[in-house]
Amino acid sequence: MATFSYWDTTIVIGIVVAYIVITSLLSIRLRSRNSEQFMVAGRSMPAVVVAILLMSEFIGAKSTVGTSQEAFSVGMGAAWSVLAASIGFLVFGLFMAKRLYSSGEFTISGFIAKKYGNGTKLVVSAIMIYALFLVNVGNYVSGAAAIATVMRINLPTAAIITAIVSTIYFAWGGLKSVAYLTIVHSAVKLFGIAVLVAVAWKLSGGIRHMEQSMPPHYFTWSGALSGGTIGAWIIGTAGAIFSTQFIIQAISATRSAEAARASSLIAAFLCVPIGLALGFIGVSAKYLYPNINSLYSLPVFLQHMNPILAGVVTTSLVASIFVSVCTVALAIASLIVKDFYVPRFNPTPDVELRVTRWISLVVGFLPLIFVLFAPQILALSFFTRALRLSVSVVALIGIYLPFFSSNRAAVWSLVIATLATTLWYLLGNPFGIDNMYIALATPAIVLVVSKLLFHSSNTDVSGVHDKGLTHRESH
Repeated sequence: MATFSYWDTTIVIGIVVAYIVITSLLSIRLRSRNSEQFMVAGRSMPAVVVAILLMSEFIGAKSTVGTSQEAFSVGMGAAWSVLAASIGFLVFGLFMAKRLYSSGEFTISGFIAKKYGNGTKLVVSAIMIYALFLVNVGNYVSGAAAIATVMRINLPTAAIITAIVSTIYFAWGGLKSVAYLTIVHSAVKLFGIAVLVAVAWKLSGGIRHMEQSMPPHYFTWSGALSGGTIGAWIIGTAGAIFSTQFIIQAISATRSAEAARASSLIAAFLCVPIGLALGFIGVSAKYLYPNINSLYSLPVFLQHMNPILAGVVTTSLVASIFVSVCTVALAIASLIVKDFYVPRFNPTPDVELRVTRWISLVVGFLPLIFVLFAPQILALSFFTRALRLSVSVVALIGIYLPFFSSNRAAVWSLVIATLATTLWYLLGNPFGIDNMYIALATPAIVLVVSKLLFHSSNTDVSGVHDKGLTHRESH
């Protein structure tokens, strides 16, 4: 495998630095000037902009590098990790986007509070912060792997660079700035993926050539994955989309409920070609470099480009990192501020914006502590989706089965589901049962048992909250 000289590396770094400087200046120009712009961009974003934001959140650094890493081991079937997002956005757009937008809330915890009460709201917020924090740990690892490959630095140093730049973006700009910069980042990212596919195709000779010497499962629709795993990916991704804080926050930035739905459907369309491309890159890496660490199955192709093109593609990976880290960190900061800081201290708008930025700094750098302990990126990614799936289950039951709307039962179902899912994941999914199914079944079981055992107390908050929400949903 070819390696870059120091001069080549200097050129690559120069291109990346120039991109960071230019986009940082754009971030300053587009920065949020008040709390509403920071949180929901003043509810003025076009549907297409939000659609790209949604797509980029689910196909960021973690999914970009992680899908190729998985394809290295299991074949083209790994593309389902991204195709699942396409299915999830389609279902979300058809059945939930308008309903969530019309609720007037921009946090999933606030939406659930309308059904179950404030106690459940705080539990949901804590679970979401926990899940999204782990998402960013995976983002830092995958992003740092790409940066470290070309810049010839170690993984922790690359992760620190990722944290510094990304935190400046979102802590200064807020959602307004992040949304518009995502258009730039996404265009660069898509171009970079296209170049990687072209280089991988040229080096490998294409699928027909690889089929002659690789196991057949690498080119089937499922690869070495079981139907249960693919099903878990689809269920978990759809559930995560339904409940992820940033998804709710992003569609709340659109101009109407119809625009919120349109943004979700456009995002579903955009996910399909990217998933197939990332799967192909991972399989090509396995064919060409069967003994490398699978984490480097995507960035390994950078070494076969001239330094200018490698700089552009590296920049595309850096852009993907920025989108992922910024959107997730912004969601975490929003939950902390909206659900914990504002209710307790009731600050003025100026103070709220200032404190939000300080909280954002902490949120941006804290994942660095855990970067070296992250396991397989895609496994971590779907575990975090499983955690969010349990929130979706409780939310959907509250909407469509309101007779289960007990604050106490909802709290216990979320706590038990989070603990059970985490334990199942740490134990390595015993009996071949994916932790996604634990997250799906546990909250429903707890709610049903609670209904049967404590029937008289299951109407403690539902009556009050249903009236207001039902009235808004009818329009």
